[in-house]
Amino acid sequence: MRGWSTAAFLWLLDKEWRALVTSRSWWILLMGMGPLVGLSFIGAVTTYAEVSGLNGTSAGVGEALSPLIGIWAPTFSACELAAVFLLPFVVIRMVAGDRQSGALKLEMQQGLPAFVRAAAKAMVLVAGWLVAMLPPASAVLLWKSYGGTLHAPELATLAAGHILNAGLTIGLAAAMASFAEHPSTAAILTLSATVGTWIVSFIGAVQGGWWERAAGYTPAAMVGEFQHGLLRLDTVLIAIALSLTGLGIATVWMRLGIAVKRRLYETAAVGAVGLCVIFAATQCRASWDTSEARGNSFSESDERALGRIEQPLKIVAHLAQEDPRRVDLEHRAISKLRRVMPQLEVQYVAGTSIGLFEQTSAGYGEIWYELGGHRTMSRVTTAEGVLEAIYSLTGTAPAAENEEPEFRGHPLATQPKGAATLFYGIWPGMFLAAALVIRRRLK
Repeated sequence: MRGWSTAAFLWLLDKEWRALVTSRSWWILLMGMGPLVGLSFIGAVTTYAEVSGLNGTSAGVGEALSPLIGIWAPTFSACELAAVFLLPFVVIRMVAGDRQSGALKLEMQQGLPAFVRAAAKAMVLVAGWLVAMLPPASAVLLWKSYGGTLHAPELATLAAGHILNAGLTIGLAAAMASFAEHPSTAAILTLSATVGTWIVSFIGAVQGGWWERAAGYTPAAMVGEFQHGLLRLDTVLIAIALSLTGLGIATVWMRLGIAVKRRLYETAAVGAVGLCVIFAATQCRASWDTSEARGNSFSESDERALGRIEQPLKIVAHLAQEDPRRVDLEHRAISKLRRVMPQLEVQYVAGTSIGLFEQTSAGYGEIWYELGGHRTMSRVTTAEGVLEAIYSLTGTAPAAENEEPEFRGHPLATQPKGAATLFYGIWPGMFLAAALVIRRRLK
């Protein structure tokens, strides 16, 4: 980049940052994050303390006392709510506001390409979102002051998931704000797209098949995986591809003076490239279980034994979509099998979606396993039952138990002292004072 371009880009970053810190919507987002996080954190700590017991023992509780599930997943869920209902207005204000105020024409006079201008807005918005994540970050320090334990990999995975989710919102809202004529229209379109992902998740839960697979890549499903400490390469790549596709569409419509027909063709081209990248990303199978409890994995000895199976495994489960046994089978065993057996094929067979009137039908509830020309049947949906069926097909004994001690959680019977003052008073007050001072100085 040439010298004058660097100076123009720095000017643009400064301009976008000033637009962000003078935006009422951003300060409302910041002030709302404190109470949202506080409500989630205080409730999570209280429940965690009750489960831990007054004497601090965790005997028989196990994964229920994992801080990832008990504390961080509910605490950081405030970020998910903020990304869905508050962040879009910040993005729309940044993108659509320039067109209404005439600042977009001023930007174009600097000679910077449209994609550079879109990138500058995205960088400032991501920085603004990181500032908004300060309240949940303070919850980490507060938990540590109570004597709680931290597992850095799972916490980093969770934070990265919410940053990627915010990136999806930024890309979507930027595309809608650049395409729509009015900010309110952009807000409606953004909310409609978000509701559309919820509908896909609902249809996937009822219909299964391709709908179920598509629902696995919705923002809610993606965040759910990160909240359990599961880092999947395909999910990360698809989230990045969707975010960049949204910014690419925003770039197309930020260029004033271009014929609408041409911009429609370019939008279709950007969307086609994005779909190709997304399809390629779905073929990536790498994943990492960063949770301390290894809740997304079998034991290490079982994974080694399963990794030595070279033949493709086919599982045919006669269970309806809304049968609780199917949910148990999928989450306790199938999702773990997919991580260690790439040649796994799973097929669900049912005449109805609820399975209520199929209970007496012959074969309903059976789970058939096919491997290397051999078949066996089981009705057990637990991870142990699935492993037993697979080992019976291979003619091998179950894997020896791991010598490492079983994860029993980290009980902590404590009250959320000081949390209400911090999240309901200090954080909103600090952001309100900062908003008054900064907005006054920049005006």
